[in-house]
Amino acid sequence: MKKSEIRKDYLLDKYVIITPGRAARPHDINEQTIIKHNDDCFFCQESLKKQQKTIKNYLLDEIKEKSKQQIAVIRNIFPALSVDNKKAYGYQEVIVETPYHSKELGTLSEKEIENVLKIYSHRTKELQKDKKIDYILCFKNQGSKAGASIAHAHSQVFASSILPPDIKNELELAKQYKEKNKTCFYCDLLKKEAKTSRKIFEDLHVVAFAPYASEYHYEAWIFSKRHLDNITKLNKQEFKSFAKVLKKILLKLKALDISYNYFLHQVVSDNDQHFYLKIQPRDSVWAGVELGSGLIINSVAPEAAAQYYRK
Repeated sequence: MKKSEIRKDYLLDKYVIITPGRAARPHDINEQTIIKHNDDCFFCQESLKKQQKTIKNYLLDEIKEKSKQQIAVIRNIFPALSVDNKKAYGYQEVIVETPYHSKELGTLSEKEIENVLKIYSHRTKELQKDKKIDYILCFKNQGSKAGASIAHAHSQVFASSILPPDIKNELELAKQYKEKNKTCFYCDLLKKEAKTSRKIFEDLHVVAFAPYASEYHYEAWIFSKRHLDNITKLNKQEFKSFAKVLKKILLKLKALDISYNYFLHQVVSDNDQHFYLKIQPRDSVWAGVELGSGLIINSVAPEAAAQYYRK
């Protein structure tokens, strides 16, 4: 692909201009992912022991004798939402993924990444018990350009009574598709993308691909093949497959020195979602065109991104 091409999102009314030729345009401003590890880290074990806001420390049974990984789940001490605030009700939690200060999620073993995913599942299951909560977002900010404020490997859980408009719109469009076609839009989508040059990885349990109208350089989506509505429904083999492909993608991004965000949505009131995880790298900057028009320019074609991940 050499010429620019306007592409529409699968469901939402969003457009992306894929412009491979722009990648060669001149730059005289260089940016880099900044990851600086301070000696005094709030998420290191000694600091965690000193503060009493811990929800739980998890040392999973299946790894007690094989690994020293300990995953701490703590309340966010600077939350935007709180159960004590009726005007902004919800939960915010931080998941400290490893006791080792200098490790990143992508450099952990597949088993350790799997354990982090299982913690997302456990926290989702617990937060669903609050009948006021309808939306649970598990997400990770890696690198300064992705909004990370602490370098120690961690991710977060955000649970709210408010369903974001974009998510609501996407679910409604998927529902309309199912009413018309009698099949799940995403089940059909992953089968189609698994046959294209945008496929990154596939096994018996998951499919990963670069979306057709990628908004970000090297964007990747990971889907469960089974029609599951949230992470709590994954079985052992599906957790393993998610961990395997997630590690593969994160290591590839580390090699490029790119910050990234990833996230997964859970809508409590909708049990017919199709579970997937989005990874959105942050080396590109939305500038005048994106902010002014709403059109997004992406100079890395998803086909090229998928090829890079497959290597």
